[in-house]
Formats: sequence, structure tokens, C-alpha cells
Amino acid sequence: MRITLKQLEYFVAAGEMGSIKLAAMRINISQPSISSAISHLEREFGVQLFVRHHAQGLALTSSGKTMLREAKLMLRQAQGLYTIAGELNNEMRGRLSVGCMVTLAPMIAPELAHAFSERHPGVTLNMIEGSHQDLLSKLRQVEIDVAICYDLDVPADIQFEPLASLPPHVLLSRNHKFARRTSIDLGELATEPMVILDLPQSREYFLSLFESKNLAPTIVARAANQEVVRTMVANNYGFTISNVRPRNLTALDGRELVSVRLSGEHKAMLIGISTLAQERKPMILRVFEEHCRTMITHAGIPGMTVGDGNGT
Repeated sequence: MRITLKQLEYFVAAGEMGSIKLAAMRINISQPSISSAISHLEREFGVQLFVRHHAQGLALTSSGKTMLREAKLMLRQAQGLYTIAGELNNEMRGRLSVGCMVTLAPMIAPELAHAFSERHPGVTLNMIEGSHQDLLSKLRQVEIDVAICYDLDVPADIQFEPLASLPPHVLLSRNHKFARRTSIDLGELATEPMVILDLPQSREYFLSLFESKNLAPTIVARAANQEVVRTMVANNYGFTISNVRPRNLTALDGRELVSVRLSGEHKAMLIGISTLAQERKPMILRVFEEHCRTMITHAGIPGMTVGDGNGT
């Protein structure tokens, strides 16, 4: 092989930054070194990796995008040698990038990451938040190694392993007329003002609950931030439906919330771990997956209340 890992690293930096100057600043190397590495790779592979724009920097060609993804995979595999060396010395070492659904991260990520780091101090864990679509994209671009997310429109090139079920429940302000109920029917909610979490995939899921019963919700407000939705509900804008059940039933402004069971049969959300489909997963990734299996279960989820009971 007439290419080096350093050359691949320089290529990846340039591809991600879209500029040789910015790539040089990111990895603290000279611009000529990066330019030379890219030229060498183009000659070696016989493909054009970038379109050069004098003022706008670099743009990956179609071939360049494919090569960038493969280069990232190769660099990750090379990084795995550190993990193997650690195993030989009975020590887990290396880096792992973990993506987490933005609505789950505040509850799950801190406890999950801290417990893993305590068990494996030689592993550098990088936690990244994102929407469902963001996380799938980052998996495909090899920007993260694993994602903690839902079972929503999982494509064929992504492996999803379910870990726990999250049924929908109704979230209300403490003084809402339904707040003292043990359960609420969707038919009763259809004419009540609703605040909806306006995120792709999540939004469609909540609407589908009503559509499955030939109902339509009365949406009065939307927000892409879960805490904004919770605070609006606490301030009597209306109810919301959520699958995430934080142990803390207080909105950020200090007002109290009430969680009530949604009566009837409804599709639950499955929370699990997603990875890029691959024949052999690095040991460090397999160890983290097992860690998730022990901490995210039907019996308990970090930071959350589980089960179908009333959460008042």
C-alpha cells in the first residue's frame, strides 16, 4: 500500500472542513502538507477527490464523498488497534463517539456515560446530541460509532437493537381539569388544546396516534425543544403527549406537571442502540453496547420513570 494513515487523516480533515487552511488549523499541520497528501491520494487512487474553488475552498466530488466515508472507516479500524493492545494488557483503551436523541440525552446520557467511564477509564467517550435524522446521517458519515435513539424509519444499512419500550402518556399542568384522572382517552383530548413536540419523526408519531383512532388533535402551539413544550404545558397552554417520562415532574420555570396514563392500546416507541451495519464491530463498541443493555431495560432507564402507571 502506497498511502499512509497520516495522508488519510489529512484528507478527512480537508473533506470535513471544506478548506485546506481550516483543516491545517484543526490538526495543527502545514497547508502544503495537506495539499501534498491530497494530490498523492488522487494520483494513487486515480480519482478526483475535490473540486478546487479559488475563493470558496474545496468541494468534495461524488467520488470524494465515497472515499471520505471509507477513509473514516479505515481510520476507525486503525484506532481499534489501540483497543486490541489494551485487551492484550487487560485494559480497555480508545475513543468512542456516542450519539443520543436530543429528547433523551438530558436524562440518559450523563448517568450512562459516567458509569461507563468509571468502569473503563482508558476510554475517551464523546457524547453528541442530535435529532433522529441527524444521528442516522452521522452514523453513515462515520462521525459517531453508535446512537441511542428510537425505532423510527430505520434504513437497511443501519442495525437497530431495541432495549426498552416507552408507551405514550399525557402531560398536563397541575391545575388542568384532567390532572386528577388516573387515565385519559384520546377522544377526550381531541378537542382540548395541544402543544406538540415539533421534531421530524416524533411529530408524525404523535399525530399518528390520533389518526389511528380517526381523530385530529387541536394543536395550538409547537416547539422543537422538549423543555419548551413542558414549560408551555405547565403554564396552561394545553396538554402534550410524550413517551419520555423524566423523574422530575417540574418545568424549568418551577411550575409542576402531572403525568397521566393514556387509556387504550397505542403504539409504543422503542428505545435502543443503532450502529452502522458491519461484519465485525470493534471490541470497544461491543463493550459499550453491552453496557447499554444492562442500563436501559424495561425495568429501568437512567433519569426516567418506567411503566404505565400514573406519574403524579
